[in-house]
Amino acid sequence: MPQQRARINHQIRVPQVLLIDENGIRVGVIPTSEALRRAFSAELDLVEVAANLRPPVCKIMDFGKYQYEQAKSLSSQRKSQKSREEKEMRLGLKINNHDLQTKAKRVDLFISKGHKVQVTVVFRGREIAHKELGHEVMERFLRALTSPYRTDKSPLLQGKRLITIITPQ
Repeated sequence: MPQQRARINHQIRVPQVLLIDENGIRVGVIPTSEALRRAFSAELDLVEVAANLRPPVCKIMDFGKYQYEQAKSLSSQRKSQKSREEKEMRLGLKINNHDLQTKAKRVDLFISKGHKVQVTVVFRGREIAHKELGHEVMERFLRALTSPYRTDKSPLLQGKRLITIITPQ
């Protein structure tokens, strides 16, 4: 997602701005040229912090420090978001019981960690003629799960795949 870059100093082309000085005190609406003069006399930058307002809000500050703080807050927001991945488990029509149990344990682990899981039964070649066997494999797999779950999407045939999505309760 491209972030819009803040305009600074002479990039600000509106006739008047609402100025906040370097100490955080609201000065009021003044001409842009006067705001620029104040910023340069303080050896700082005039940074547009709220461009969507009329007149736009500008603050006198060190632009490098402002960029650093923006990046830091964006990074901390990303870290605080809980990302839930969707995992996938593929099963074949000819899967034996031991392999099915092993894959069920793996899906139980995913569910216990809070992930969504897409369970897919893949039909190869002419196996698609026996859709009922695919539904049977899916039912056996879902019965083998021990973690509490709910199905978001009942088993649905899409091309040569039988797909269901399960989530933790």
